[in-house]
Amino acid sequence: MLTRQATETEVREALFMMHPEKAPGPDGMTALFFQRSWHIIKADILKMVNNFLTSGTFDERLNLTHICLIPKTGRPSRMTELRPISLCNVGYKIISKVLCQRLKMVLPKLISETQSAFVPGRLISDNILIAQEMFHGLRTNNSCKGKFMAVKTDMSKAYDRVEWNFIESLMRKMGFADKWILLMMQCITSVKYIVLLNGQPKGKIIPHKGLRQGDPLSPYLFILCTEVLIANMKKAEEQKKLTGLKVARASPAVSHLFLPMTVSFSAERRGRKVGYYSKS
Repeated sequence: MLTRQATETEVREALFMMHPEKAPGPDGMTALFFQRSWHIIKADILKMVNNFLTSGTFDERLNLTHICLIPKTGRPSRMTELRPISLCNVGYKIISKVLCQRLKMVLPKLISETQSAFVPGRLISDNILIAQEMFHGLRTNNSCKGKFMAVKTDMSKAYDRVEWNFIESLMRKMGFADKWILLMMQCITSVKYIVLLNGQPKGKIIPHKGLRQGDPLSPYLFILCTEVLIANMKKAEEQKKLTGLKVARASPAVSHLFLPMTVSFSAERRGRKVGYYSKS
């Protein structure tokens, strides 16, 4: 299912998911052009996608990416006051979104229930509500106050520090086909960056690790990576090194939650770490 040839309907859905007027990549073409011209270029786009699914390679210019620095403050003076955004070509994003839509179909079988983001049938708000109940229990439950604590961990710059060989080993460990791994690694490793300075492209950066913020695949690959952390925590729970927090007698013990762009939670008991809750 993951490596089959793409259909015209599948490619069209991937294209029309994109916002038509988002900033273009190095080729200067917005999604609006592709959407308005779909009846003319659909055969060429479909051929491009299927050539990639067959051969596992594409023209290196397709994955050339602009980095645009968005100021967080009115007058930035340090690099930390600038937010880098990746601007990918629409042609690459079509390929990436086709792969995303296929990957989403198998994620519920791979991702644990403590991760509620980017998985079909799950809501981010579920984990937020659970975390709120945990914090409420820590504040009001006398049996929790002296024995447990909450730890919020922020995975700062987490996308930038993901090792490519780790992603490849992880997908192989999870049982993905070699052809699928080849397709994913081609999308990840073939990227080259050009930085936009005052609207003009300058220089070229060839990365050796990290995921792009603007790549549709990045969120899904990242939650696969965090699954390794969760697996290690579950193993520690089985070995009685970690213990979750129960806010009521009948409630399940919760030791960790993954909440993208919100809060995170952890507990500690009798001087031992009980769990980690991560934030991306």
